[in-house]
Formats: sequence, C-alpha cells, structure tokens
Amino acid sequence: MKLISYFLIFFFINVFISYAKVDAYNYNFNLDQLKNFYPGNRISDIKDLVLLTKRDGYSLFRTEIVYNRYKFFVYIQTNQDVIVEFFARLPSYFLHDLFHQALINRLGKQTSYIKKESAALYIWKTADGLTHYYQGSCTINCFPEFYAVVGKDYPADFIPFVDKMDFNL
Repeated sequence: MKLISYFLIFFFINVFISYAKVDAYNYNFNLDQLKNFYPGNRISDIKDLVLLTKRDGYSLFRTEIVYNRYKFFVYIQTNQDVIVEFFARLPSYFLHDLFHQALINRLGKQTSYIKKESAALYIWKTADGLTHYYQGSCTINCFPEFYAVVGKDYPADFIPFVDKMDFNL
C-alpha cells in the first residue's frame, strides 16, 4: 500500500510540473512602454518624475517602469521641457535574446556593433534621426545592460548620457 501511495504522489507531482508553463521575465515587456521617453516628446507628459539635476538649461530626471514581474529606472535628459535622450538600465533577469530580437524587429539590423570580451554594444541610426544604443553581456547566459535613445537635433553644448559613461568598449 505504501508503495502505491509513493508512486501516486510521484506520478502526480511529475504530471503537474511537466505541464506548468514557464515564461521568461520579460515575456510581456513591450518596447512601446518606452515610447513616451523618446526624444522630441514633452517631459510634462510623464508622471512620477524625480528631478536629479538642473544645469545650463538641461534637466536630468529619473522615473520607474513597474510591471508585474519587473521594475527598472529610466533616466531622462531634457532641454526646456523637451526630451533630448533617455537611458534605461534594464533588469539583469531580462533575456538578451528576446530584447535584442525585439529591437531588430522594430529597427532592422544594427548600423554598427562593438564587441569586447563578453560585452557587446549595438548601435542603430534610424531614418528619423534617432540613435539607439543597446548593450548586453554574457556570463553563463546573456542579459541586457541598458537601452538608450539620443535625439538628432540636440544643441552643440549637449553631451549625451551614453558618452558620459565609461563602458570600456
């Protein structure tokens, strides 16, 4: 009797586990969630902003994107209420393959690509004048690090957030 009980327990556990659906953490992430932060949009249209710095007409804000399974910061740089660029620090549990493929589907093949050791920087220069930056790294598996979009008509004294950071690439 004990043997039959153990067998039934083992059987039902395996049946329930084998039919469980497992999705990646960013299976429901859509690039449209970042659309409000694109250069050219007004910062006044975005809620829940934290002003980090304001200097020489430029302001740096931070906001969060929160969803069921993820939460990450987006840094937005503006000039006179107009977004000039944004920088999103993506969660490391997102899957690089899914995020990179979503960018390729949306923007086409990247314009340039820089790889150093286990990190890669992908750059897209699109017809609308925007420059998209995406960096991913690999250890045991691959994960995204950041995604940034810089506008086309920024003033000469403006230094993009991506240029201010040292990515060692």
